[in-house]
Amino acid sequence: MEKDKAKGAGIFFLGIIVIGGLIQIAGKAKGDPLVFPPVLSILRAFFRLLTTAQTYRLILTSVLHLVSAMLISTVIGVALGMIEGLCAWFRQMVKPLMIMLRSVPVIVLVVIIMVLTKYSRVPVVSAALVLIPLISEATCEGCQNIPCELIDVYRLNSSFNLRVLFGVYLPLMAGYLKQAYINAVGMGMKLVVSAEYLVQTRDSLGKAVYSSSYFNDYEDIYAYALIMILMVLLVSELPLHLMKKTMES
Repeated sequence: MEKDKAKGAGIFFLGIIVIGGLIQIAGKAKGDPLVFPPVLSILRAFFRLLTTAQTYRLILTSVLHLVSAMLISTVIGVALGMIEGLCAWFRQMVKPLMIMLRSVPVIVLVVIIMVLTKYSRVPVVSAALVLIPLISEATCEGCQNIPCELIDVYRLNSSFNLRVLFGVYLPLMAGYLKQAYINAVGMGMKLVVSAEYLVQTRDSLGKAVYSSSYFNDYEDIYAYALIMILMVLLVSELPLHLMKKTMES
């Protein structure tokens, strides 16, 4: 098991090296070191940003937006997914809405939300709206794939309630929800930063990327991308690791 984890980590970092190589190849092909700076310049910018207090204020702002969007989308998505899984007519009724939320361009969604609410809420609301279909679909699929005999067992002793939801349904749907959570974190980070970029959210990664592009600091843009990758890994893997440790103990 430990060897497999070490091997997986090594392959992961090999993938990062491949990305760096692709950037270098693109820079050589384009002949523009400004847009495709050397990997060493990106790494220097990365470590410089990590030693700056302002960087952590930017990270905190974006992480709070991401966590808020995840909480909202999880509560609404699980609730809708459960109803969809239990009621076929409701699933058909909300299907057009879910398709619309999945397919509408982010910039269009952000512009609409900018009109409807305060700019400070746009990153959270826009990310939550896009993530709700992802989580509700996983919840619905997990609910529908629970063996009927297990459902019949709890129905002998109780009707559907919160205790049954948290004690029966959610544990049996854990695999579906785990995969949806991992996908939602990565997508949510992209949505949050994109919305922050568009509405110029103060002290956020989106605003920092905008400022870097305005001043042609492309090595900082790539460095912020590395920081966001680390954030996604931390937010997606750490809770799952803690849950696994808790269950084992």
